[in-house]
Amino acid sequence: MSNTDKLSNVEHIKLESNYLRGTIQESLADELSGGIADDDTQLTKFHGFYQQDDRDLRSERKHSKLEPHYQFMVRMRLPAGTLTPQQWRACDNIARDHGNDTLRITTRQTFQFHGVLKHHLKPLMQELDAVDLDAKGGCGDDNRNVQTNTNPHESALHQTVHDWSKSISERLLWRSRAYDELWLDAAPSDQPDHEPLYGPSYLPRKFKVAIAIPPENDADVFANDIGLIAIVDDNELLGFNVAVGGGMGMTHGETATYPRLASVIGFATPDQILDTVETLVTIQRDYGDRENRKHARFKYTIDDHGLDWVHQQLAERADITLGEAREYHFDRNGDPLGWRRVEDADGNARWHVTLFVENGRIADFDDGRRLKSGFRQLAEIHDGEFRLTCNHNVIVANIPDDRCADIERVISDYGMDDGSKLSRLRHSAMSCVAFPTCGLAMAESERYLPRLIDKIQAVQEDAGIGDNAIVIRMTGCPNGCARPYNAEIGFVGKAIGKYNVYLGGAWNGERLNKLYRENIDEDEILAELTPLITRYASERHDGESFGDFVIRTGIIAETHAGLDFHAQTETA
Repeated sequence: MSNTDKLSNVEHIKLESNYLRGTIQESLADELSGGIADDDTQLTKFHGFYQQDDRDLRSERKHSKLEPHYQFMVRMRLPAGTLTPQQWRACDNIARDHGNDTLRITTRQTFQFHGVLKHHLKPLMQELDAVDLDAKGGCGDDNRNVQTNTNPHESALHQTVHDWSKSISERLLWRSRAYDELWLDAAPSDQPDHEPLYGPSYLPRKFKVAIAIPPENDADVFANDIGLIAIVDDNELLGFNVAVGGGMGMTHGETATYPRLASVIGFATPDQILDTVETLVTIQRDYGDRENRKHARFKYTIDDHGLDWVHQQLAERADITLGEAREYHFDRNGDPLGWRRVEDADGNARWHVTLFVENGRIADFDDGRRLKSGFRQLAEIHDGEFRLTCNHNVIVANIPDDRCADIERVISDYGMDDGSKLSRLRHSAMSCVAFPTCGLAMAESERYLPRLIDKIQAVQEDAGIGDNAIVIRMTGCPNGCARPYNAEIGFVGKAIGKYNVYLGGAWNGERLNKLYRENIDEDEILAELTPLITRYASERHDGESFGDFVIRTGIIAETHAGLDFHAQTETA
């Protein structure tokens, strides 16, 4: 660990916080401000929420000598993204009563509530608790929501993997009593608090774990600090290939920062997996950079020390020796939309329907898509579960034969999309939230990407490939929340109306893209993409994805290692 004198300011805040309490209680009680104290904004992330303000109103409020219009984004902990109908209805109520009446599905398979005012935070947390949900570890320098495969084809195996995601989430959960005291009115104990895994300074930065079941990489497993790839034989889980060091964030103009895809380091049997995951977390706890937060993710720790060092640490700390990685293959990293029928071992049929949610925003829209009301109605009549996907969509799962017509009727009546309404290009795209609430946003994303997709779709139709899907992802800043750096086309905000364009990511999530054009506006984006898409339409091989095409034809260099992400290449 770093010398205390050199620690970043956030490290000092954590150490002095009394295990994440800080002065949050006093900040909540301050009726003169809609916000909370600056130091507390670092601590409340561990409790699942960020302080934000409405950036559309900043200038007006500043001119009127008013403080920013403070509000909060609350993010749930929801391993594997699975909700009961009762829990869905509770979340729907919370969004209506305490937020802006929308639900936002994150790329980590959980819900965010936006527009929450300070005096609504505590009742929101209590209403989550009433249905066995929480926001503990939704954000902060700890393990985030554990995401996993949502493949409805493998329902029995899905349950096994779902159980692993919950076990890992519980194993890596922070233990301080602060959450129960602040939000659930638990009485303070006279016993000293402690964190058996994290210690008083927790991790140097956020930490992410994902599980995938080949051949589907819908969890984008390589974008995580730890990626677990299920190895299956005859529908039996044999164990997991372990990948380490993934992460999407970087900083514009600082080549020492870069996205990285996780490296597969070996195979762990089921009896090894929890100890392996925990030990990898302790390595990052002890060796991660606590002086420079831009260099504090696990990916930099690994690149600084090497993969052999990781194996050495596993052996020295926990006597863990991983086996040779097993063979696996990924076909894609998106969600197959629409209806799927699955039979269990006894021949009982269940149906699953995957519904598209553009950029994860569940609301009632003016164009006739009444998603929030529709999902509420589904939660009233459905007895199975809802699965949030890592691509912003929702699976209504485990529907018996005799309820399919009722479910289909709701989907139709409320204008919901099972893959039959919109283009494959739109179904494959996603964005981060960005303006007006994200304090890091440099450009629009969620509010803008649908309009840009309209124009790219027109280019594809002119080229004769209107039904083609290209994985397009957009973020309003370089932190990478929508995983733009392994998209076939990635747009990363640089300034208002300006984006860096990246090309060459893999359809299945196994390859990084690379910078193609920098700081360009919409007209320039379309001028650059139109000839590429036209050429792709006429020159592609059978079944060739756009990402593979731009590499094969020398338009962009093939990039797998994060250390090669910024390497300069000639483009055609």
